Amino acid sequence: IKEILFRAAERVQVPLTLVANQPLRTPPSMVIRSVVVSAGFDVADNYIVQKVEPGDLVITADIPLASEVIDVGGHALNPRGEFYTPENIRQRLNMRDFMDTMRSSGVQMGGPAAFSQKDRQAFANELDRFFARMKVA
Repeated sequence: IKEILFRAAERVQVPLTLVANQPLRTPPSMVIRSVVVSAGFDVADNYIVQKVEPGDLVITADIPLASEVIDVGGHALNPRGEFYTPENIRQRLNMRDFMDTMRSSGVQMGGPAAFSQKDRQAFANELDRFFARMKVA
């Protein structure tokens, strides 16, 4: 996914910031940067929420983070190419909480399907559509 993001950021000349609790390799670029935050529970998520502005795009599979991004007027896209929206985020949070409760009570649940080339393509397509909409707006 990072390679797709790197190419897209360069193509449309939009700032891209990667946030993690360890150094990430990024290509030399005027629009791509990496921020290293301290290790700890939700430290990177909290940094993102503090910095996100209305209209910003955040790539995340973390549903609670996506919810917070949406709450401040940002856009949240998961790596499988699905946008979280004000209309679907509550359902996603409820399902996540339900699955967490089931796992906590000892029920063995299967995880998500393996990440596929189809997922990469769906992500790239949605990212392109997002940038096209932003260019028109």
